[in-house]
Parts: sequence; structure tokens; C-alpha cells
Amino acid sequence: MGVGPVELRSLADARALATQYRKLVLDGRDPVEEKRREVAERRLQHANTITFDEAARQCIAAKSPEWRNAKHAQQWESTLATYVSPVFGTLPVNSVDTAQVMRVLEPIWTTKTETATRVRQRIEKVLDWAKARGYFTGENPARLQGNLRELLPSASKTKKVQHHPAVPYKQINSFLKLLRRKSGSTPLALEFLILTAARTSEVTGARWREIDIESKVWTVPADRMKAGKEHRVPLCTRSICILSSIKTGRTSDEFVFPGWKKGTGLSNAAMLMLMKKLKYGEYTPHGFRSTFRDWASEEAHGFQNETLELALAHVIKNKAERSYRRGDQLEKRHELMTEWERFVETDQKIPRETVVPLKRRHK
Repeated sequence: MGVGPVELRSLADARALATQYRKLVLDGRDPVEEKRREVAERRLQHANTITFDEAARQCIAAKSPEWRNAKHAQQWESTLATYVSPVFGTLPVNSVDTAQVMRVLEPIWTTKTETATRVRQRIEKVLDWAKARGYFTGENPARLQGNLRELLPSASKTKKVQHHPAVPYKQINSFLKLLRRKSGSTPLALEFLILTAARTSEVTGARWREIDIESKVWTVPADRMKAGKEHRVPLCTRSICILSSIKTGRTSDEFVFPGWKKGTGLSNAAMLMLMKKLKYGEYTPHGFRSTFRDWASEEAHGFQNETLELALAHVIKNKAERSYRRGDQLEKRHELMTEWERFVETDQKIPRETVVPLKRRHK
């Protein structure tokens, strides 16, 4: 058995290796086989080692089919590239520990709590995927139930909830008057959003195959709903008028509110830009859901809270209550949206003749 060329291995080193190999023989082991085994183990270890960045890439590719849209994958890639890659992206995934995870999370945990929470969840998912593939061993250092719970303050007590600014519901009629002075697909889409209390993406992604004008129902498929569950939306008279005015010649696959490019829906920013042009830039299209909810709480006294939550397609957090829910109260919600239409069409200003002068009241 050779111990290497003389120009690279000194006599002292050669003698030391020879002694080491003779001891292996005395122990009944073959030094040649031992050397081959060590080489094989190193090769296997190298084959089973990938960087965190590579693990993240493969994890995203594996998980993408279960996500509703490509934007979700882009968000994963963006947050991991921004916050994680500079810290330990190039390190072997099996070397990631709690200290390195903390180096990522600590600088943003209290200032960008929502983002930090998502980054932690994504690191945890990547490491769980790596563990399942044999690239990672041991406890997941990004799991909140482990050391992180003791090292980081509670996210629920740290993060500040930021609500979408909403037009006060008593100003909705004034806004609608300004809106109807505009022409085009975007104003109609925004009015349709207001009348249905739907989310922006649900409106911009709506296709004609989802609309049943005769039944006055818009059925949003599960893959476009936040809760991942099909949602039926009752359509009021004005909503039907909007749809009827633009339906001529449209096919079932076409977008109800098309964008500038052929075969695309209205962009998410289009309605926001329109609101800025109308001098309502401090509010957001999504805020009209809050406008509707405020009105419903204050004015729609004949409807139960469950009906209002169903109208907004909110998920009931209480599992027991959710398990006993039957149906979607479509008829009740049709009445509710008719009341909402009647309200937004009504000028909320107090008629001049109903104002009683102060002197007359004292007579």
C-alpha cells in the first residue's frame, strides 16, 4: 500500500502513516478498504449537501403547484433573497442554526413584524423540506415553538395592524357621483367592486363564465378566493346594469373588466390610480369593504352578523361555529346587497327644508 510520492510526503509523515496502517492490520481491519470507505463517505456527504439558497429554490419549485398564483412564489423568492441569502444563503443547509436565524430576524422583528413573521415561516418550510430530502438533520431552528419563542417578543403584541383607509360610508354617494363622470372599464370595475363588496383581485380577475345574469349571481371560483373556497356573490340591479352594458360580443373566457393588453384583466393599480385622480387618494379600493361593513353595522339592523361576514367572504375563526354553518344565505345576502345599493344611491345630505332654525325652535 502506497503512502504518496516522496516529493509530497516527508519521510516522517510516511513512517507515521505506516504505523497507523499497521495498527489497523493488528485490529483486523484492512487499511485499503478503510481508505476507500472514507473517500466514499466524503463523496456521499458532498452529494447530500446543498446550500440554503439551492434548498429554497427547490422547495419553492416543489410547493408552487399548490399555490393559487405565481405572485406567491415571487414573494417567497423576494423575501428570502432580501433577508436570508445575505446571512446564510451560501452556507450548507445542514449548518443553519438558531444563531443564524436570529441574525436574520432580530433586525426586522419589531420594525417589520409582518414581514419578519413570513420570513421565519418560509425559513422553517425550507428547512423542513430539506430535512425530508435528507439534506438537514436535527431540530428545525426556525420553528417558533423551539428556542425562538423565548428569544423573540410575541409577534401578536409587537405588530401594528394597518387597516386599509376607507371612505366614510356617509360619503359614498358623493364619491359615486364623481366616479360616474368617468368613462371606461376602470370606473365600472370600481363601482362593481363597491356594489359587491368584493376584493380587488376578485373583480379584476372576474371572467364572464363566472357570471349568471339571469340568476343575478357571480360565482368566484375557489382558486381566486383568499379562503380557497368558492364564493357566490348576489348581484344588485345596478351591478347587472353594469355587466349588461359591457357584455355584448364577449366570450366566456374573456375578462369582465379587461386591461390594456389583450387577454389580460384590469391591473390591481388601475382603480387605485383612478381614486387618486378623483382626489380620494388617501383611500384604497380594498377599503370599500370596510365602508360596506361600517354601513352594515350602523344602518343594516335587520341582518345578523353572520350574514354580514358571509357577504365579505370572511372565514369564521371559531372552528365549532364554522362546523355548524349550513349554506351561504344567498337570498338573505341578496336582500342585504339591495339595501346597500339603495343606500349608495341616496344623497346623505340633510334636505334644506328639514333644518329647523334655532329661533323658531324656541317659540
